[in-house]
Amino acid sequence: MDEPASQEVADSSGAWPGKALEVFRAFLVQGLTAFGGPVAHIGYFRREFVERRGWLSEAAFADLLALAQFLPGPASSQLGMAIGLRRAGYAGLLAAWLGFTLPAGAAMIALGYLTPRLDGVWGEGVLHGLQIAAAAVVLNALVAMARTLAVGPIRAGLAIGGGLGLIVAHGPVAQILVLLAGAAFGAAFLREPQGESPPDDPATHRVPLEVSAGALAVFALLLGLLPFLAALLDSPSLGLASVFYRAGALVFGGGHVVLPLLQSEVVGRGWLNLDDFLGGYGAAQALPGPLFSFAGFVGAAQEVAPGGWRGGLTALTAIFLPGLLLILGVLPLWDRLKGQPLARAAMAGLNAVVVGVLAAALWNPVLMTAIRKPSDWLLAAGAFVFLSVAKLPPWLVVLGSAAIFGLLAKSPI
Repeated sequence: MDEPASQEVADSSGAWPGKALEVFRAFLVQGLTAFGGPVAHIGYFRREFVERRGWLSEAAFADLLALAQFLPGPASSQLGMAIGLRRAGYAGLLAAWLGFTLPAGAAMIALGYLTPRLDGVWGEGVLHGLQIAAAAVVLNALVAMARTLAVGPIRAGLAIGGGLGLIVAHGPVAQILVLLAGAAFGAAFLREPQGESPPDDPATHRVPLEVSAGALAVFALLLGLLPFLAALLDSPSLGLASVFYRAGALVFGGGHVVLPLLQSEVVGRGWLNLDDFLGGYGAAQALPGPLFSFAGFVGAAQEVAPGGWRGGLTALTAIFLPGLLLILGVLPLWDRLKGQPLARAAMAGLNAVVVGVLAAALWNPVLMTAIRKPSDWLLAAGAFVFLSVAKLPPWLVVLGSAAIFGLLAKSPI
């Protein structure tokens, strides 16, 4: 196991380039093996960076996860960026994003030159196997986080209440309200005894407030200026960047939620026909890494602005840039705030509710999508045992599940 995150304060600045390369390699593995969508990615990240590498504690991981849930944009990618920033500063933030996005982004740009299809029983079976494995990964993460963050009647009650609330009321607005309610209950009922020292995070404290303010200013300026500049200069490339930047800046809830917005903007403008648009989105479901990599396909396949790899890179950069700026701008402020006793109590409640948020996401959409017949429950339980008891690496369980379901796709059981 690597050295714990608490040793970061003793590192000299000369160690950061090496750490950035370490971050890139770690997230490249995730980008190649993290199947199952944003909720499953949380489980993969926790297994790798909390359990195996020890880069951050369970509570610190939950803090970053809560922040990613609050912000618009790709939640799992922003969680990865935050981990990279903690580990290796600005270079680590970029390395985490690049490593996690590169495999799926390159694959989607390549598919942009073709007409992707996932027809056939084999393709459907493999996709079903990925969904089953994702359910097991999420359940494994949920159990481990509950043991740490939902201990005691108050925290357990918050987790259960938050999960039930989100099962009844879906959507990003309900999620934000549940998180705020958890923070309020935590502030009221989870005050720590006097004398306990607050947790420190020297890595993100190295980010000056001026840099944070600058990142937030750039985020707002680009959001307002890109549409204006695209119209003023009559630039198709800027128009493409504007659409994808707005999608990354304004969508809460991750990759699945961005689909209707991009469909309206891209198909509605006649940039891409609906069949190709949905075919590319279907292909993105079968790839590891962030679902926002779908932007690479649309940018490469559209015919209004320069397409191919240039359009793909433009769309990919534009849709992820808002999330990067928000993490750089908000995370240092978040860390400074949570050092206050009242804020720490609120964070305790927030972290407990995060367990409920994950439980609700496990139920819908993960289980609601993955479980189609009685045998699926047995296979999902088997995948969970391989993860939690046999301690097999998630990538092996994921690929094994995909292969099994590809072979058993015609089974009537």
